Amino acid sequence: MSRVGNKVLVVPKEVTLSITDNVATVKGPKGELTLKIPAGITVELHEGEILTKRANNSLKLKEIHGTTRSLLENAVYGVHDGFQKTLLIEGIGYRAIQKGDAVELDIGYSHKVVIEPRPNSAIIVKKPTEILVEGIDRQAVGQTAAEIRRVRPPEPYLGKGIRYKDERILRREGKRAGA
Repeated sequence: MSRVGNKVLVVPKEVTLSITDNVATVKGPKGELTLKIPAGITVELHEGEILTKRANNSLKLKEIHGTTRSLLENAVYGVHDGFQKTLLIEGIGYRAIQKGDAVELDIGYSHKVVIEPRPNSAIIVKKPTEILVEGIDRQAVGQTAAEIRRVRPPEPYLGKGIRYKDERILRREGKRAGA
């Protein structure tokens, strides 16, 4: 039995949900998202609460029951509050520059790297060493942040690179420290 799929999802008053032809449309103060509901999963609306049910107990439906409910929860949270990830740049001469919607990274390569945001996400350079990725789609925000981090992942000896704000880098001691 899917415990996540059976949980009731409470919808805030500012958010509206409509379902037509197995497509859920979630509208809120920050925007609008659509989500395809898989065949065999039904979504019921009751006075500000959402309940997901599956047609039978087949393995395939058990697998996607909780996932569908979690995706609906992410959509409701995204259009109401939004998601955000903060990235920090560490290293001498490493910096980020806002170029329209995109970000240009000067990160130690012979060329500048430009990263465009995915749909339903935005990139904001707060400081030259701090980047904020925000939006209504959790997957788009996470993927955009991962693409930025992938340009120069943090290295364990000096800690230089791009890391998430809450990420802890395990530092290693170099050759000279042991001597």
